[in-house]
Amino acid sequence: MSQLETAMAILLKTFDKYAGAEGNKGTLSKAELKTMIEKELPSLLKASKNPEDCDKLMKALDHNGDSEVDFNEFVVLVSALTCACHNRCTKK
Repeated sequence: MSQLETAMAILLKTFDKYAGAEGNKGTLSKAELKTMIEKELPSLLKASKNPEDCDKLMKALDHNGDSEVDFNEFVVLVSALTCACHNRCTKK
């Protein structure tokens, strides 16, 4: 597989690893999202000083209002973080 195909496979595998721990295997609950962020994006939590940030993130990602993050909504998070990292790195 190419590097991009590998990256896509890792995204799929990461989502599946955390989704469904509490029920629906196709979505992340707020608790599952928080666990995923703690394990996979620890730098994001270090930068956050507000314990309510996970709630705010959940609301921002949950476009369809079902109180869960589906794969499409998860990809929005990853894309936004990737863009932010790219922008930060290119400004140096």
